[in-house]
Amino acid sequence: MRLVFAILLLAVISCQSPAKKEMISMPGAYKMISQSVKSATSDTTYTDVHQMKIFTGDYMMYANINSPDSVSSFGIGSYSNIADSITEKVLYRASDSTKDDTLRTYTLVLEKTPKGYKQIIPEMVMGDQHIKLTEEYESAGTAATSDVDGLWKLVNAFSITGKDTTPNMRTQYKAYYAGHCIWGNTYADSAKKIHTGIGYGKFEMNGSNKVKESMVASTYSAVRGHDFDIDIEMKGSNEFTQIMSNADGSKNVEVYQRVKK
Repeated sequence: MRLVFAILLLAVISCQSPAKKEMISMPGAYKMISQSVKSATSDTTYTDVHQMKIFTGDYMMYANINSPDSVSSFGIGSYSNIADSITEKVLYRASDSTKDDTLRTYTLVLEKTPKGYKQIIPEMVMGDQHIKLTEEYESAGTAATSDVDGLWKLVNAFSITGKDTTPNMRTQYKAYYAGHCIWGNTYADSAKKIHTGIGYGKFEMNGSNKVKESMVASTYSAVRGHDFDIDIEMKGSNEFTQIMSNADGSKNVEVYQRVKK
């Protein structure tokens, strides 16, 4: 009888569904602390990377800069995650003198860590090599929320000097979330060469119509390490205008619309 009972118990256990893997909640702001590139011939880990990544409820944005030469890159896209994996659909990305608005989909394996998470692409092609890419991120976000939280696209930009208004339009995205912000832009010069610029850091709202941005990293020395007080005019919940007043009396005006699915 005991043997029969043991067999029945084993059958019940074996028919049970496997344990569900833990869902990793992504919304927040994260700082990259290491990047590992492994191929058939090498295994290298970099710890001097300067990259931030923000996940809002529906979208993600990342930006990075190579400090020695100020080469910058950024990307934006939607994402969805199931248990220990995440699928990112990158809508726009740029790096130095190139840009790409072709939709590209990446599936990453996630691993929760005590301070954040790791994202792993088990196999990707870089040049003529197949590599494994592992990036580790540390949570940097706060519990702060604001009306500007989300991903935004620049739809109009101009500067005002006295009575003169000068257009200053370019492709630019901006993300606010968890007390942090990222912006990235691309523009073409007179020779039609593409340039990429980024900035990221912390932000806080001062009332409902002012934001203070503290830029930790940027392509531009005039931005990097500086604070900026910006006036904000909300137009409903899906559009806002930011106005930055300069020391010479001029103003830079940017109008953003929320990126929505």
